Amino acid sequence: MIIKYLYTSRIILFGILSLSLNFSFAQICERLSLDSINNPGIYAYETLTEADGIRNGPGYNGATIYYPIDAEPPFAGMAIVPGYVSPESSIQNWGPFLASHGIVTITIGTNSFFDFPADRAEALLDALVTLEDENTRADSPLFGNIDTNRFSVAGWSMGGGGAQLAAAADPTIKACMAFCPWLDGSITSDDLDHAVPLLIFSGEADPTAPPADHADVHYDYTPETTNKMLFEIEGANHSVANDPIGGEDYVGKIAISWLQYFLLGDSCYCPLLLDTPPTASKYLLNVDCPEINTVSIDVLAKADDSYELYPNPCNGSVNLQIDELAAGTNYQIFSMAGSQLLNGEVLNYSTHIAIHDLAPGVYIFNLNTEKGSKQSKFIVQ
Repeated sequence: MIIKYLYTSRIILFGILSLSLNFSFAQICERLSLDSINNPGIYAYETLTEADGIRNGPGYNGATIYYPIDAEPPFAGMAIVPGYVSPESSIQNWGPFLASHGIVTITIGTNSFFDFPADRAEALLDALVTLEDENTRADSPLFGNIDTNRFSVAGWSMGGGGAQLAAAADPTIKACMAFCPWLDGSITSDDLDHAVPLLIFSGEADPTAPPADHADVHYDYTPETTNKMLFEIEGANHSVANDPIGGEDYVGKIAISWLQYFLLGDSCYCPLLLDTPPTASKYLLNVDCPEINTVSIDVLAKADDSYELYPNPCNGSVNLQIDELAAGTNYQIFSMAGSQLLNGEVLNYSTHIAIHDLAPGVYIFNLNTEKGSKQSKFIVQ
């Protein structure tokens, strides 16, 4: 079966990597809200097509890759497929939106307008192979810039059913979104038995895939052990989630919050999923958010009088001044999502730390001494 072949190919070519940190902390987050998520996001984007040299995947027909041009790689990836008798253009507004939020997105057409969900699942998995190929294609602007361990899938209508089946076929997928999903009546809970975090959008007044017969069934049949959410938009029809502006922009805001948490690993966005949007007629989820400390961005004081990090904000380098020096003193710099980016030993009371490779943003500085660990936030401009 093609689904199995494509999944196996990804495992052979790229493997599954897992990273662990010896250091953990309750994440410190800037104050966020759904209303702070904008369309477009902060990044500019460009596109690639087969005319630019991207792979012509046999599992789909035609593709466009949207990628950010001023964000810091490596980038997570998303593949999106349309619904029954619908062209790629029907879901293409997601491409610029997601790219402007830092996610490389490939939108695809299907080999036949009449492809059923299983065929659309194969198309999505083949599109992920194309993203992997861009990461290794020397002439691609995305060469070496895609994180092939952070892929997600999405689809509309029968494509939403296909996204669910793709998630069931490939457990390495990090997140799945189903836009007003459709699956035929023979679907069983075994077909949707997967652990990929699932976000479902549905329209309360959808005449094509009535939620009670489709989206609600998707949600109920997905295991309770899987992180899942159902956002039904009040009075909406079958195409409400074809564009992130659906549901008075809350479709895009919830989608970005879901992807920031489950695809990009930024737990600061998890609490945004817990409050029901004002345009929801039904809102179900089983997500538990980790403990975080929410602070304003201007609360950037040093964590302890025993050391100082300056200047703050900084650019290119930052200085560490400590009051006590002992063998084994060291530091780490983490992203707000908890990924370690830099580390080093502290050999002097004053240490100059180069941060040229850090993109503008907020970071966590962790100092390890014989007395324990101390953290503070700093800004790179």
